[in-house]
Amino acid sequence: MEEEAEIDRLPIDLLAHILVMITSFTDLSHASGVCRKWKQGVKQALARRHSLSFAGCKMDDESTSRLVRHAYSLEELDISRSRWGCQITDNGLYQISLAKCVSNLTSVSLWGMTGITDKGVVQLITRASSLKHLNIGGTFITDESLSAIAHSCPHLKSIVLWSCRHVTESGLFVLVNKCRKLESINVWGTRVPLDCFIGLLTIRPALQIKPQGLPLNVGAVATMLPVV
Repeated sequence: MEEEAEIDRLPIDLLAHILVMITSFTDLSHASGVCRKWKQGVKQALARRHSLSFAGCKMDDESTSRLVRHAYSLEELDISRSRWGCQITDNGLYQISLAKCVSNLTSVSLWGMTGITDKGVVQLITRASSLKHLNIGGTFITDESLSAIAHSCPHLKSIVLWSCRHVTESGLFVLVNKCRKLESINVWGTRVPLDCFIGLLTIRPALQIKPQGLPLNVGAVATMLPVV
């Protein structure tokens, strides 16, 4: 009779504690296929995670949403597009929005996800009511997404709109007006005029508008005005 391996004698909780240290989702997938006990251990390991990052991973809608659904304690989710071939779409965001953890998310990064539109973003954001930090730079979102963020994320503190060239000053005004806890906004690469940013500061003087170096404070603006 073959002797049982030492690791197979571990209680499922201890096995899950070990597996939670594995950062490679490929390795977790392989571990899940070892046996039924290891598969359950992987599920418990995911359930204990407070943060998930798919940086450097080639993910699709099904694989991403499946992992997120098992991460019941998740607070930080990073599905930024970090490599070519990443194929997450609006359908993937919809599937993620159905996960139990979404209402507890405090940080989400969708940076560079060119395959998503307002449709998927709105579906996810409207369920992420605890969100404090959002990176949606490098996407093709419009004011429709900004409106959803403004009305669904009252705790939002920072947002990255890097190179979001389809957002307008109207969407930014709605966002800053509604999100009263907003502290920082990155608008690098947008097509919004400087006057808009000055207007945002009249609503929230302490707001940090990035990139830094733009003449957006009251004193600097005054020096730009012509003498009558």
